[in-house]
Amino acid sequence: MAYERTKSESVSDQSVYLILRDELKWRNVFRLAPGQVTTIGRAPTNRVVVPDDICSRHHCEIYQTDSEWMLRDLGSRNGTLVEGCRVTDDWPLSDGDQIQIGECSLVFTLDISRPPGNDVSLESGTETCDGLPAVPHGAPEPEIVFRRHKTRYHSGGGADAIGRDRASQELARMYRLALEMGSTRDIKELSEIVLEGLISDGNVSIGAVLLLPKTTDRLEPFRPAPSQLQIAAYRTTGDETYEKVSNSLSTIVLNDWEAVLARDIKEDSRLTDKASLQKLQAYSVICAPIRTKDAIYGLIHLYTIQGGSHLELDDLDYTLAVADQFAVALEHLQEKQHLQDGLAKATDEAKTLRHQLAIESDLVGDSPAMQSLKDTIARVAPTDATALIRGESGVGKELVARAIHFSSDRRSGPFVCMNCAALSETLLESELFGHEKGSFTGATGRKTGKFEQADRGTLFLDEVGEMSLSVQAKFLRVLEGHPFERVGGGSPITVDVRVVAATNRDLEQAIEEKTFRQDLFFRLFVMEIAVPALRDHASDIPVLAHYFLQKFTAKASNRVQDFSDAAIQHLMEYHWPGNIRELQNTVERAVILARNSTIELSDIQLSTRTSSRRGTTIGEPVKQENRDISLDRLEREHILGTLERTSWNKSLAAQILGIERSTLDRKLKRYKVSRPSRSGRESG
Repeated sequence: MAYERTKSESVSDQSVYLILRDELKWRNVFRLAPGQVTTIGRAPTNRVVVPDDICSRHHCEIYQTDSEWMLRDLGSRNGTLVEGCRVTDDWPLSDGDQIQIGECSLVFTLDISRPPGNDVSLESGTETCDGLPAVPHGAPEPEIVFRRHKTRYHSGGGADAIGRDRASQELARMYRLALEMGSTRDIKELSEIVLEGLISDGNVSIGAVLLLPKTTDRLEPFRPAPSQLQIAAYRTTGDETYEKVSNSLSTIVLNDWEAVLARDIKEDSRLTDKASLQKLQAYSVICAPIRTKDAIYGLIHLYTIQGGSHLELDDLDYTLAVADQFAVALEHLQEKQHLQDGLAKATDEAKTLRHQLAIESDLVGDSPAMQSLKDTIARVAPTDATALIRGESGVGKELVARAIHFSSDRRSGPFVCMNCAALSETLLESELFGHEKGSFTGATGRKTGKFEQADRGTLFLDEVGEMSLSVQAKFLRVLEGHPFERVGGGSPITVDVRVVAATNRDLEQAIEEKTFRQDLFFRLFVMEIAVPALRDHASDIPVLAHYFLQKFTAKASNRVQDFSDAAIQHLMEYHWPGNIRELQNTVERAVILARNSTIELSDIQLSTRTSSRRGTTIGEPVKQENRDISLDRLEREHILGTLERTSWNKSLAAQILGIERSTLDRKLKRYKVSRPSRSGRESG
């Protein structure tokens, strides 16, 4: 039933406190601030946390009204009692009221200078919820009693600095030793620090750390043999040399995972092995296992010689505690070493892969044209200048870009490729700059663009002349160092990217046609690298053919090893409209078709269709005289000639040219070429 109390005085205008009882002491004092609700419960989010399972997560709360302080139960599972009465409604609190929550008691009081009860007292040094000594009512500011930068256990001041009892001294020694263990870099250093800490008290004459070559699990059926123990470190206070502890003691420790203290071992035949310890006149010995919960790493061996101090039970306890801490430090050190080894291995593998990738991206050929290209790359690569690579389709513009990247200071960064002709305007902008979720149909999540992916590396943009004018404008701003935003985003993004662009278009003509920005052209035209067509360095064809042969036979484990002279001659006489890409495809096809270990002339298939206009076989070498014409005009004439020889079969023409059908259509559109009306309906 509800319990009503007649209040003798108002507490609305006075400082009030809540004292939490812990066992026989009133330890924690909380000042109740006016206008603030003080929540009490088991959850750590409460202002007063009650460590009792009977207490609900949010048990009750104390708050102030206009005239008094009130307690409200928050629907707790086991209820709240005030002076033994169960709280059912909002309960007014008076000075001295005792609040019971499970096994925990709290006192609501106006004066913390007096004891809150007859059977207990407020302990000296009681802390408030702010971590400061309880302040008597009326004191304007809290008094700071002590300040410390380091705990007293950190200093080496001896027993007087930390207390006179041995437990306090050993606690301080253990604390300092644990700090030193955590700073070690290898097992030898860790072992030496542990021995220094164990021998420094003067009771131990000789000590050693003995480790097993392999960690032994507790569940393993076979126990390690004492002969497997290896000396990791040892120390001595005199001129004595270290002798391994007896096999009998080692066996006991390794089998039972328990530390042992033995005395008068020179007289005990069960604990000595061939007088090894008798020779040292060993008087008392401690053997402690270096173990964790599931594994044993070795043991710590300490002993005193005749005439020295006895090793006592306290020494055994302390040594075992050090050994346990040693095991934890050793386990962490081994895990760290394992991670470092894994990182080093991964780094080596990454370097190997990058080296292999760099090898694959090497430009093959020793002709003057290729030597000139390599020299240009060597001069351009160390700089951060934007480079524009120009050349026909299939000449290897991406290989040149890779060579620039892997020869530059950015070689450890990413190399990101992007074909500007492969996507629509919207998708191209999204691929380059990224997009935010919901920025357009299909944008189901945030996507980082190629610029972000290439940060601190190189971004290669192929067919840059195919960009739309709107994307060109945004692209230009990024090249000039301005931040950009993802599609649908509002946060500026700044990247450190070197741009290498490539095109087979006549950008100067595109500028005249107003399909390419002149300012972007000059921004890209910092360094121009012209990649020669394969017909302009035909002397490299044998080298390239053998390079591709080794590449394909290695992947396919094919038995083909070489070309016949006739096959090589046939390759050198062909004009290669598709350049190196066409040569690569031709060699791969020949490797597949070859019946013997040598590729013969019959294995090389360039084309078997005959042109009706010229009466020549498609794929037959075409001799052309050198003329002073532009590269675009030469390409236009070559495409037209190929289309005429194939009766305007675009699929076949694209195959001969070594390009995609879509690329051929774009080129025809750019050159404003269409099939003559007299030729009838297009095929292909």
